[in-house]
Amino acid sequence: MNRDENITRIRERTEPWDIVVIGGGATGVGCALDAASRGYDVLLLEQHDFGKGTSSRSTKLIHGGVRYLRQANISLVREALKERGILLRNAPHVVHTQEFIVPCYGWLEKAFYGLGLKIYDLLAGRYSIGKSRILSPEETLERLPPLRTQGLVGGVLYHDGQFDDTRLLIDMAQTASSNSACLVNYARARSFIRDAEKIAGVEFEDTETGVLHTVAANAVINATGALCDAVRQLSDSSAKPVVTFAQGSHIVLDRSFLPSNAAVMIPKTSDGRVLFCIPWHEHVLVGTTDTPVDSASLEPEALDAEIEFILETAGEYLTTKPTRADIRSAFAGIRPLVSRSDVSNTASLSRSHEMFVDASGLITITGGKWTTYRRMAEEAVNKAASTAGLRPVECVTETLTITPHVAEPGEQLHPGFPYTVTNVVEAVRNEMARTVEDVLARRTRALFLNARVAIEIAPRVAKIMAVELGKDEDWIANQLTDFGDLAERYFARPT
Repeated sequence: MNRDENITRIRERTEPWDIVVIGGGATGVGCALDAASRGYDVLLLEQHDFGKGTSSRSTKLIHGGVRYLRQANISLVREALKERGILLRNAPHVVHTQEFIVPCYGWLEKAFYGLGLKIYDLLAGRYSIGKSRILSPEETLERLPPLRTQGLVGGVLYHDGQFDDTRLLIDMAQTASSNSACLVNYARARSFIRDAEKIAGVEFEDTETGVLHTVAANAVINATGALCDAVRQLSDSSAKPVVTFAQGSHIVLDRSFLPSNAAVMIPKTSDGRVLFCIPWHEHVLVGTTDTPVDSASLEPEALDAEIEFILETAGEYLTTKPTRADIRSAFAGIRPLVSRSDVSNTASLSRSHEMFVDASGLITITGGKWTTYRRMAEEAVNKAASTAGLRPVECVTETLTITPHVAEPGEQLHPGFPYTVTNVVEAVRNEMARTVEDVLARRTRALFLNARVAIEIAPRVAKIMAVELGKDEDWIANQLTDFGDLAERYFARPT
């Protein structure tokens, strides 16, 4: 993927694109991948960087959703379990099976969760990745030594998928690009071009240069997630909002808090969700929350109350209670939840997705979750093809291998991280990284793992990038200021 080459490709194109996709998160890149693999000419526009919003801020799970089983949302769980199996097969380099244990401190809850997870297994059908089973107290502690022992009557073991969200996203983008998709980050859709009241193209701004470009399109897909209503209102200024927002926050701790290959699933918290403690990149990821918020932001910040809730809940189960001083990084993401007038609690809103087509032909796909991105993309591209009268082609992504990322050896940037100088060079040359943030937040996960270490290595990253991009000392200074300001928001300072 080369941004300059793609901008040139856009400028020189004289024919309409079959499909233009707005949004470079999981669903948008999924749409570009789906469309390109069918042979359609597709252009994707992302206003910031790929995965800047929700898609980089997940709980790092590819799963059916045990919580949705408790809500009796059987169709969503079954669909997600199928998609989990497909992803484990198509992207095994970045999605893998993770063992989870539900610690039980009462015989009734042990029976309840044991039965529930057996149903979870059954719903997976031929996409099952391992059978759940009841554990004795001894077996539970053997797998999870840090658990609180008082009152422990055992646990329930089950399996789900775990991944690095933006590594998968960039690999999907690479795969789409190898199928001739044209993807551009830092390209903000400004307005729609119309022909007899129907959308016939998009005007977008290259935010690096300020240059405006106009592209013709037979169909346009709005896959901007939590920001979808703003794009819908570019098409129809009177469009009423279709999504509401919930913020999910996470903290990252040292691996010593969970020195185990198994993850912990805390089945019921005070806010009605589940909480996970998951091994991730030699650290421990703990989350998530469900906090209603009024608006969507590209850079939300974990609230003090959310951080305290996570620390308190995790501390009820771990022998060593984490404190704010133990947090290496804290981050938040905004979930787009399809609004329902009869539900006021965001924790009760379904993670199902929905599609909307307005009078001008704009196709909006929203809701859903990372695990179901492929299915969402398939539905959106099907609708785009029929709306635009494109030649019908069957979706092939169910069996399409995602291009593996092969990390080349190189000099480490920091002794505590596996990331290398070579990773930075590759990110710029082949993965469209344009800023220090792109490299340290999404091409690597340094910012999400340890914000202070990310700040420490930022000057070296900036110098490497400046050489690759042909930038000067002023660019380096501005990048370091911007990244330093951003990284401080990932601190969880003691109160």
